[in-house]
Amino acid sequence: MTVENLVIIGSGPAGYTAAIYAGRAQLNPLVFEGFAAGGVPGGQLMTTTEVENFPGFPAGIQGPELMQQMRQQALRWGARLIQDDVVRVDFQQRPFRVASEELEVYTQGVIICTGATAKRLHLPGEEQFWNNGISACAICDGANPLFQGAEVAVVGGGDSAAEEALYLTKYASRVHLLVRRDCLRASKTMQDRLFHHPQIEIHWHSIPVTAYGDEVLRGVKVQNVQTQEVSSFPVSGLFYAIGHTPNTQIFQGQLALDPGGYIPTLGKSTATDIPGIWAAGDVQDREYRQAITAAGTGCMAALEAERWLSEERSPVLSVFA
Repeated sequence: MTVENLVIIGSGPAGYTAAIYAGRAQLNPLVFEGFAAGGVPGGQLMTTTEVENFPGFPAGIQGPELMQQMRQQALRWGARLIQDDVVRVDFQQRPFRVASEELEVYTQGVIICTGATAKRLHLPGEEQFWNNGISACAICDGANPLFQGAEVAVVGGGDSAAEEALYLTKYASRVHLLVRRDCLRASKTMQDRLFHHPQIEIHWHSIPVTAYGDEVLRGVKVQNVQTQEVSSFPVSGLFYAIGHTPNTQIFQGQLALDPGGYIPTLGKSTATDIPGIWAAGDVQDREYRQAITAAGTGCMAALEAERWLSEERSPVLSVFA
């Protein structure tokens, strides 16, 4: 039976960075890239147009181009890439078992980089204007010239929605916060900031129902859930802040997940509750969810895997022993 040194599940900034570091460490990693929208590996950046906050690209870079460059770099350092989805794992035995529909392998170590998916509303017009006015990340897209001095809308009522609305006031002339209920779930501090910000207007009992425009978003129709009245908001941006779903379904019952489905990691490491398994990127990060932080944890996971695989026991886990 052939046993791999290291299997990386997922791609994107975390998976490809882990593959680069593991390849340079001569671990000969095997990467199940998975699939994103359109059947192309690479994670959420494959559906992102201009990326302007990834270091090293002062003029910005298209998301798919950035992922392709990372992919080529992983290949250069010896990573073996399989464009397939992992459908089942067995972490209860050693070596671990990882399987797609076409291939089953055994491995000493696993790095999980399956990411998280931003929740969408699936409005009429959403697909047409995704990345052309509709986004799930204000920090990623807020500086787009499309929103400079324009009115925008944010959907949500929690801390994430509050943070996105406040962040967008740096660029937009006015931010409409659409809240389905008659109160916010955000912390008291965040609520105070919203209530006292002159550029933010809160609309209670409100949900977007349709997005409209031409080449780009020009407005959103908003319904009052109490009166059923529909109003038209001429906004250039619509930002979803209604949460993310970590892609951890296949790991349920195999390793610890938090109540939100994210994979908890130990301390400042990427180690999971099972020695020999690490998690990197958005699958374990509910706070930052940026390409650069995903890449950073991918690096950490590969370094920790290299050390663990070269010693009888993990130096990372020994800190918690």
